[in-house]
Amino acid sequence: MAQAVEEWYKQMPIITRSYLTAAILTTIGCSLDIISPYDLYLNPKLVLKQYQIWRIMTNFLYFRKLDLDFLFHMFFLARYCKLLEENTFRRKSADFFYMLLFGATFLTGIVLLGGMIPYFSASFAKFIFLSNSLTFMMVYVWSKQNPFIHMSFLGLFTFTAAYLPWVLIGFSVLLGSSAWVDLLGVIAGHAYYFLGDVYPRMTGRRPLRTPSIIQSLFADEPVVAARPAAVRFAAPAVDDAPPR
Repeated sequence: MAQAVEEWYKQMPIITRSYLTAAILTTIGCSLDIISPYDLYLNPKLVLKQYQIWRIMTNFLYFRKLDLDFLFHMFFLARYCKLLEENTFRRKSADFFYMLLFGATFLTGIVLLGGMIPYFSASFAKFIFLSNSLTFMMVYVWSKQNPFIHMSFLGLFTFTAAYLPWVLIGFSVLLGSSAWVDLLGVIAGHAYYFLGDVYPRMTGRRPLRTPSIIQSLFADEPVVAARPAAVRFAAPAVDDAPPR
């Protein structure tokens, strides 16, 4: 069993494996009081005034308690992040990383802007960890890329992948969780899907083209050694004069 888990872990693509490992270690570390969640959550004042920049990233790594909800989100992360990286973004690790960066930036912007709106600031102030939202964004993007795949929910009923986000939101509500966290992921996922797929087909323009600095961080294409150029030797000179 342990060997099978190890093989499954090693076969994960690099970005999925790195994010899953960081998320599990961070959440377990907080549960064991090795790390304090108060040092990880998104706090605009601490980021801007005390330059605690790491909070912009660490709030995407903590998945709160080690409960059923945590297991579900780890499953979503391991499955749909892996499927996206292996299929839609196959040999495009830079583009996949840029998608996650776009999602994290978009979600952070929503929370920060929402915190400035009167009568809504208190509600947006509750979104101090956006890890669940980023995970749900991956689920939404995968469902838009594979809308006709047939799925089954706990063996109770079947549906196509296009309805997967809404089925999961309904299940989350039944478990007593707030739907707003997942809905933020839907909004971020739809923004990426529109700008990355729909808008380019409409206009021929790609606003989400991966920057070259990110592309330089990943080497997706196999390195092919250049063959030495064929050396041709000149043929010996031939006397044009007719033989005598």
